[in-house]
Amino acid sequence: MSSSPTNDSRLLSRRDALKLSAGAGLAAAVARPAQASDSIKTGVHQQQPPNCSTPHSAVAQTRYGKVRGFVSGDVFTFKGVPYGQDTGGANRWLPAKPPIPWEGEYPALIYGANCPQRLHDWHSQEQVFLQDWDDGWQSEDMLKLNIWTPSLTGSRPVMFYIHGGGFEFGSSYELPSHEGANMARYHDVVQVSVNHRLNALGFLDMSQFGAGYEESSNVGMTDLVAALKWVQENIANFGGDPNRVMIYGQSGGGGKVATLMAMPSAQGLFHCAAIQSGGAFTSPAEEARELTRQMVKDLGISGGSLSALQKMDWTALMAAADAAQGKLSASNPGPFHRPGPPRRFWAPILDGTVIPTSPFHDSAPAISRNIPLMVGSVSEEGNMMASRPTEAEWRANLIHAYGEEKGKALADAMQKAYPQKSARTLSYMCGGRGFLNGLSMRNGVVHMAKLKYELHAAPVYTYYFTWQTKMLDGVPGAWHTSDLQFCFDNTLRCEQGTGNTPEAQALARKMARAWANFARTGNPSQPGLIWEPSDPVTNKTMVWDNNSRMVNDPDGELRKFLL
Repeated sequence: MSSSPTNDSRLLSRRDALKLSAGAGLAAAVARPAQASDSIKTGVHQQQPPNCSTPHSAVAQTRYGKVRGFVSGDVFTFKGVPYGQDTGGANRWLPAKPPIPWEGEYPALIYGANCPQRLHDWHSQEQVFLQDWDDGWQSEDMLKLNIWTPSLTGSRPVMFYIHGGGFEFGSSYELPSHEGANMARYHDVVQVSVNHRLNALGFLDMSQFGAGYEESSNVGMTDLVAALKWVQENIANFGGDPNRVMIYGQSGGGGKVATLMAMPSAQGLFHCAAIQSGGAFTSPAEEARELTRQMVKDLGISGGSLSALQKMDWTALMAAADAAQGKLSASNPGPFHRPGPPRRFWAPILDGTVIPTSPFHDSAPAISRNIPLMVGSVSEEGNMMASRPTEAEWRANLIHAYGEEKGKALADAMQKAYPQKSARTLSYMCGGRGFLNGLSMRNGVVHMAKLKYELHAAPVYTYYFTWQTKMLDGVPGAWHTSDLQFCFDNTLRCEQGTGNTPEAQALARKMARAWANFARTGNPSQPGLIWEPSDPVTNKTMVWDNNSRMVNDPDGELRKFLL
């Protein structure tokens, strides 16, 4: 990647690269109806009317009251369904409270608010075009979930998706790939997505303020537990099976899945899990307490008044938390330090109770030993279209990062393995700069799969998504989040990234079927495409591309340069 200061300041995609971590035939794919629905925007991607209606049949019963959704293309859709109360004011930093029951029909017609956060800076037109972001709207009344189902009766597997953005930002509808209608329409599942607390609202330790706030440093995670409990109690009324729930997430969402696998309070609420381009991160409890002490001191709040902090506007609160993080990072170059401005990542807190162990550090979570796991990554994880290194700049960055001998050998090996890729695209696989790169993520996948395998219980399945888009002359490769367009069967909804080509449609049908089969049975295989479990000797991996296949340790030679 370019060594210029201007490019260095833009090296990570999706606001510092999401603060990560981390067999249908072609004819069948082309023949199926082309329908899609948009998020809070108009249906600009639709090729035909979806026959949208709001019939009396689109009413479902929950424990808290009835919800009224809509029907589009024969899929029942419910958006913004409450699973908890407003988290603002006196409820700030407290565990989620159940919704207050309502009379009549709750209009579950639009997505709910996102957790307050910093919005995208829209730094690259190419990146924005590919990913088609939607920042939506923000409020502390954000404990809402979304449901897509083919019918309100029956007993289908439930696919519970958790968004990325680290533990700091993002939402259930930030990317158009998250749209769940096609999973319900073509794969006979109940699709669910969820918003929850993030950043200082979800991971600030307020335990010093007394009883009731013992879990404050992890309410962003216990929100997800509350949502899963809501699913257990209510999803049967939406045609779902509470005994077949798959949790999965991408990037930071994958980290949340890994964390849920280690949380005693989440056990029994899900039955298989998938970590996509993600890893597991926790922070020590003492660091979290020190951050709060510094923030309260900086604010000069008399007696550490909790009510003053609960009344504070969230923008001021986040600014204060960032300032405190900066001071701790500057004075302590250890855990608080990272390249760039001094500010540490938000992460779940290893408090010994809500999160007793750090998942996938030295071992996989033993309490989830019987949970089948899928874990994978994409080849160009470090893609950022604003980064345009020449070959000389890319090679110089590798040498700077890994030393002259290893950096030169790595560049030579990558160009030999992928002679058709430009230096710019190869830099997105491994650039020597930036937080994400595809080869280090492959190492992470292999590591997590090994730890899961060593429990000698439920299987672990690994994948590597290498499909190269034809958009923008093929330069983007398989960027961070690109696999979501396919495992949600959303190539039309995401046509700005996929081109919605026949090849893309065929691949999406296969991938989405594998994900749905995994939710249904714990095994992602399908006729004509058997997906074998991985092991530390062979590192058997499903490679998703126009020629999808099992490969032993794909890019193994390249990833080992980074070990």
